Amino acid sequence: MKLTDFDFDLPENLIATRPAKPRSSAKLLLAEGGAIHDRHVSDLPQIFRSGDLLVLNDTKVIPARLFGLRKRGSADGTGSAKIEVTLLEPRAEPQGAWSALIKPLRKINEGETVEFSADLSATLIAKEDGQGVLAFNLTGDDFDAALAEAGAMPLPPYIAARRAADAQDKEDYQTVFAQHSGAVAAPTASLHFDHDLLDALRTRGVEFAHVTLHVGAGTFLPVKVDDVTTHKMHAEWGQVSAAAAKQIARAKAEGRRVIPVGTTALRLIESAAAKTAQIAPWEGETDIFIYPGFTFHVADALMTNFHLPKSTLMMLVSALMGKERVDEIYAHAIANDYRFFSYGDSSLLVPGA
Repeated sequence: MKLTDFDFDLPENLIATRPAKPRSSAKLLLAEGGAIHDRHVSDLPQIFRSGDLLVLNDTKVIPARLFGLRKRGSADGTGSAKIEVTLLEPRAEPQGAWSALIKPLRKINEGETVEFSADLSATLIAKEDGQGVLAFNLTGDDFDAALAEAGAMPLPPYIAARRAADAQDKEDYQTVFAQHSGAVAAPTASLHFDHDLLDALRTRGVEFAHVTLHVGAGTFLPVKVDDVTTHKMHAEWGQVSAAAAKQIARAKAEGRRVIPVGTTALRLIESAAAKTAQIAPWEGETDIFIYPGFTFHVADALMTNFHLPKSTLMMLVSALMGKERVDEIYAHAIANDYRFFSYGDSSLLVPGA
């Protein structure tokens, strides 16, 4: 399998920089039974069956992008440098430390401090593999409050290159069921759900299981190897609780469909079933890489957005649906002006139907 096998030409005007309003008004491509149907997310109560179990990733995106000044030398600020920080993950030691992407990293030395707004500052304590380790002056609730004020949502590169994050993104780039803080990227398929849609699905008899996968910035890293089977995935922390595992196992035993909403939820539940081929409670870091040839043990279908060319997510949907089928789906999406990527439209992929 070559990287070029997962490439396609995408017109730039199909890259969404804002989400549909309301959320559920986004278009939905339904690929089922060998056919493709053009629907809307708001149609899901008529599409899903009573008893279907949707698996939702309830991670919460933190406003992980910070802009500050590193001050050096004269008190008048002539030795200042603008520094952009994207938080990646907290460190166990020391307290208040985070791994971070720092731009430009060469403009700050170990021991120097970057000052942000909201009385938040951080000292660089190490440089590791092109990243930095920052020790913040605040911890706990004080840190969370300052970050909420000073930070911006870490929009994906393909959006950030077109516009800066703003206050609206703090609502738009967060699911309505977000619970557990820790992600630096959103589980974007879930951004299409609002409370009215969730209520309508419950009325339909659709069930929900909540799992947590903290999506990392590594989700946007390009694949750099030509032989995709040699690619090494980034690791992300996740948890499938005992209650969620029991709920999913019961649905499987009863012959009901288990449908993850988003590739993050799918990767997590398949990680939890990797050892025994059956879902089980699970917690830890997963670097599972799903590409054609993968055997799915839990997921019966997938709701997901439209993905980047040559990305691991294109490989994942090809593993689920088959490469030729995905080529057909994406050609239809482009020809019919579906909006792509994080703020774009959605698809419901049902294999073998």
